Amino acid sequence: MRLSYKKLSEADLASALASLKGWSLSDGTLRRVFDFGTYKEGLVFASTVGWVADNLNHHPDIHIGYAKVVVTTVTHDADGLTAYDFELARRIDSLVTAAGLADA
Repeated sequence: MRLSYKKLSEADLASALASLKGWSLSDGTLRRVFDFGTYKEGLVFASTVGWVADNLNHHPDIHIGYAKVVVTTVTHDADGLTAYDFELARRIDSLVTAAGLADA
């Protein structure tokens, strides 16, 4: 999928979502909950997600709870989901894989 800030069609959304594990659509956003063993692990993860997002110049909402991090993304300027939201999700998933957090 080519990166673009164009809002994805329903068919493109379904296809892109099928390629991701653990992500869901929620009120027009792309969302995933990550569980950790400790608050500190979640905090470090959230900070790393922020760094990755900033490098992509696409910034999600990140909610840090006790041993849980919720990442929600949407392209506000497009009033919906774009290829950038799914690219960010893939990059976040790569962090999980690289860190050996397969169950996160």
